[in-house]
Amino acid sequence: MLPQIDQDCLAERAPGHTVSSDAGMICVVIPEFPLGPGFDLSTADLMLRLAPGYPDIAPDMWWFHPPVRRTDGTQIPATQAMEHHLGREWQRWSRHLQPGQWRSGIDSLESYLAIVRRELALAAPKAA
Repeated sequence: MLPQIDQDCLAERAPGHTVSSDAGMICVVIPEFPLGPGFDLSTADLMLRLAPGYPDIAPDMWWFHPPVRRTDGTQIPATQAMEHHLGREWQRWSRHLQPGQWRSGIDSLESYLAIVRRELALAAPKAA
């Protein structure tokens, strides 16, 4: 289902993760993903939905359950949509890679998780 490099990454960095199928997509759920400072929660479950053809096809967007909000009340851009997957409501983080940003055969879930972490840091309020 997932390339060995992704299975190894998840085993090392995301204990308790699950991999399942939903509507033809591969769903990876990482429980209690750390969000960093500036959010109303310290962790949330992170879901990645991978299209058939992954890893040749880049991941697109990710989802959190429960929804993540900034502590200062400012809306996080492109996170207002809620979607039902795997029996839960998920907050969709609509983020898309630029052409050429995903390198088939080079990038993996580890590099995609780095993008998720970077976007979380950008979405968080700056320290005073």
